[in-house]
Order: sequence, then C-alpha cells, then structure tokens
Amino acid sequence: MEDLLHQRCFNHLLREAVARCPQCQRYFCRECVTEHEDKVLCAACLRADADTDRSDRSQLGGLVQMVHFLLGATLLWVFFYYLGQILLSLPSAFHEGTIWEKGWWN
Repeated sequence: MEDLLHQRCFNHLLREAVARCPQCQRYFCRECVTEHEDKVLCAACLRADADTDRSDRSQLGGLVQMVHFLLGATLLWVFFYYLGQILLSLPSAFHEGTIWEKGWWN
C-alpha cells in the first residue's frame, strides 16, 4: 500500500494512482480503472479479456448454432411428418369434398 501512495496514473501523469491493475501491474487513477467480475482492471486489460471471451464464444458459438439448427430442422420435420399422417388418416370423402356437399354439420 505504501508504494501506491507515491505512484502516478499510467495514463495521466499529473493524477495520483488509486489502484494497481492485477494483470499488467501498472498504476491508474479512478478514471482509468473499472471493476469487472470483482476485479479492478485497466481499460487495456479489460479489452483484452473481452477479446479472449469473444474468441472463445465464437468457437463454441458455431457449434451451438449448428446444434440449434439441427434441432429446429428435426422438430420441423417431425411436425410436418405427423401433420401428413393426420391428413392421410382422414377419410377419402373428406378429401373429395363430398362430405361438404352432404352437409354433415346439419
């Protein structure tokens, strides 16, 4: 803590440092640090963490998107398959329109 008292911000040399970034070990003023996931990080380290997270997500994201696509296509196929089975199970009089001419609703 003593060395923090005499340090200056890495970005603003006229300002006193209030925190030390745990990743790059540089000192920063209040304006230059932010809290992220219970850590106080500088903007450069926060950006590097975000880029790493994005690249990890993009690799896994492609696989997740493919699984979602396949699951959706399978569900659509099952839906239309059973819809076709229901239509095939209707009597032929329904398909020919004779059921409407007889007035079965009366």
